[in-house]
Amino acid sequence: MVMNRKRREYARHSAKVTRGPRWKALRLQALDRDGWQCVQCGTRKGLEVDHIEPVRDRPDLAFELTNLQCLCGRCHARKTRIEVGHKPLPPERARWRDLLREMQRNPNESEEMQCWTL
Repeated sequence: MVMNRKRREYARHSAKVTRGPRWKALRLQALDRDGWQCVQCGTRKGLEVDHIEPVRDRPDLAFELTNLQCLCGRCHARKTRIEVGHKPLPPERARWRDLLREMQRNPNESEEMQCWTL
């Protein structure tokens, strides 16, 4: 399958970049620049600094501040899923995922919701 091959070819090329003191300083600069919040959704929890142009494609931009953005774990995972060849979730599946997340965040409200019937 084409998608499986594409996923296999995807490797974490940025691992070598993100281990040194240079990266740690650059990461803090990116977090400060983006106001310590996700540039996609605005949350301030679980932030990760992402290479806009992946290191595997543009190793020359690995330490460029302009090639970095702060993303929360969810937004980063969404971006990575698309990069490795996964299709975006269908709208029905996305609604189901969002409902489950909302129920986890607000368990008291979810008890008051009507159960799904078959």
